[in-house]
Amino acid sequence: MLAVDSASLYFRAFHGVPEKAAMTSAGEPVNAVKGFLDMIAQLVRTRRPDRVVCALDNSWRPAWRVELVPSYKKHRVAHGDVEVVPPALEKQVPVLLEVLAAVGIPAFGVDGYEADDVLGTLAATQPGPVEVVSGDRDLFQLVDDERGTRLLYCGRGVSKLEDADNALVEAKYGVPAKWYADFAAMRGDASDGLPGVPGVGDKTAARLIMRYGGVDEILAALDDPDAGFAPGVRTKLSDARDYLTRALPVCKVALDVKLPEFDATMPRSPKDPEALYALADRWNLASSAKRLVDALAG
Repeated sequence: MLAVDSASLYFRAFHGVPEKAAMTSAGEPVNAVKGFLDMIAQLVRTRRPDRVVCALDNSWRPAWRVELVPSYKKHRVAHGDVEVVPPALEKQVPVLLEVLAAVGIPAFGVDGYEADDVLGTLAATQPGPVEVVSGDRDLFQLVDDERGTRLLYCGRGVSKLEDADNALVEAKYGVPAKWYADFAAMRGDASDGLPGVPGVGDKTAARLIMRYGGVDEILAALDDPDAGFAPGVRTKLSDARDYLTRALPVCKVALDVKLPEFDATMPRSPKDPEALYALADRWNLASSAKRLVDALAG
């Protein structure tokens, strides 16, 4: 299964493909749609999946996460609880979803959860192997060699994927994938508004985790005077005990979201050829649509 973090890819497509290079005859930008379709086509060609699902952010900043850590993604709020999204991109997302529906690739989210949680549940519940595609580092925690779950990390683009197994996660961060969420909670993540433990950076967080285990084990060890903490580190962790208790469930991807019914079988031809043709004509997507259809046909 190829499980795609849709927002991660279409944001990258939007910023990676110049607007002027992908427009309709009326001057409407479609760079995010064209770039996204080209990415999916390349992934289908190179990874050869037999199942494909695109996950959506029905709730990009779930209330239950904000309740635990109020700063969570707060810097990315435009107004109310609306995310800052470039207007030119916002207009393209419905077009992209129409194209995926015409092709026959399921794309869905779940209210109250992020795309990460949908991807986590797919990885935990669907037959393996599952390859999750995203530029979100949080999803390194899903890597599971035994289940055959890998993260195709596209931080530098789909053409330069990092095919992450547990060994790669350990080499990059100094901790196994199963403790990546604990590592993120401790060192913090500015992109998500998570402050982390003051004075505890990547190296200290990794060293503590490899010695004691995850956040729960580290907090339990704080109560043991013979646990071997340096006095300064013990003080920092003790002062941050409440934060760590709340931050860990925020950092952990949900694995038990109730998903809608879906058929992930990869289509070998468009589900609705006439609708796809009309969309390609209306939005100047003929070349990208053809590349995707050719890739699906194998």
